[in-house]
Amino acid sequence: MTAGPDRRARVLTAVLAGVLVASLAVAVTIGVAGLSVGEVWRILGSHLTGSATAGTEDAIVWSIRAPRVLTAALVGAGLAASGVVMQGLTRNPLADPYLLGLSSGASLGAVGVLLLGIGSALALSFALPLAAFLGALLALGAALGIARLAGSLSPTIVVLAGIAVSQLLAACTSLVIVVTAKGDAYRQVLSWLLGSLAGSTWTTVAIAAIALALVYPLLRLHAAPLDALALGDAAAEALGISTRGIRLTLFVAVALLTGAMVSTSGAIGFVGLIIPHLVRGLVGGLHRHVLPAAAIGGALFLLWADTLARTVLDPREIPVGIVTALVGVPVFVVVLRHARGTAWR
Repeated sequence: MTAGPDRRARVLTAVLAGVLVASLAVAVTIGVAGLSVGEVWRILGSHLTGSATAGTEDAIVWSIRAPRVLTAALVGAGLAASGVVMQGLTRNPLADPYLLGLSSGASLGAVGVLLLGIGSALALSFALPLAAFLGALLALGAALGIARLAGSLSPTIVVLAGIAVSQLLAACTSLVIVVTAKGDAYRQVLSWLLGSLAGSTWTTVAIAAIALALVYPLLRLHAAPLDALALGDAAAEALGISTRGIRLTLFVAVALLTGAMVSTSGAIGFVGLIIPHLVRGLVGGLHRHVLPAAAIGGALFLLWADTLARTVLDPREIPVGIVTALVGVPVFVVVLRHARGTAWR
């Protein structure tokens, strides 16, 4: 009986994957530098064949555009997949990857590194993601600790604990900025807090790719338990599922993935909130269908949002977090309008 919906979901996911591949190929050719499509692909081909030559055009394509395009796709995929899991774990359609204060924790760690100054650019490229990642883990630990003190890891308690931790860490971040940020440091911090992929390098590509490769299979493995949790804890436990263990495992997994993504791009909103809703409308509510489709959809959304962010005000660019918010709010309103009168699934 499920052959039809399963086939439809697979076909739609395959179509999205094809569109993503085409989008990657097109996005890398778009930019403020006057490079033709042929020049861009010649440069990419020379690197893939080991015959690259140094030059300004080569640096623009290989060191700036290519890693930025790939980072955008990977971060979008990670945030969207995390959003699917958070909405499933909490049974809350407004949940997103930042619900447990992960964004605020990562921001505090990153802002601390940016304002302290870490010598060379190479050292900063490693210290910034690490500090943001550790900040996200700190937020997760605090949220789960508060929930344990309250005696429950139920969705409501965890969400409330996450909100409290988020507000506390956001206040700490603001205090650090007010006390220490000046001049260029302030602008750098502001850009990071708004969400920006301008600093993408092959290091950020590696960080995002490794995190996604390690965590996504675990999320996919728990698709069936997530479906059971949607029926309620009592129903899930009647099916032999340890709701407490599943929640703890997946909360930690989402924290690891989100922390890694935020560490490379800053806090980019709405990707993990709206993409899961849009995808459910296409492939249904089963998590084995929603997770891969959402990951691809998130990659597409952030890829084109960033392409718009770096070209719309040529030669200046705007933080991609602003673009995702400007696009995400009306899209979310439309999603809510279509969902009116129906149960969230």
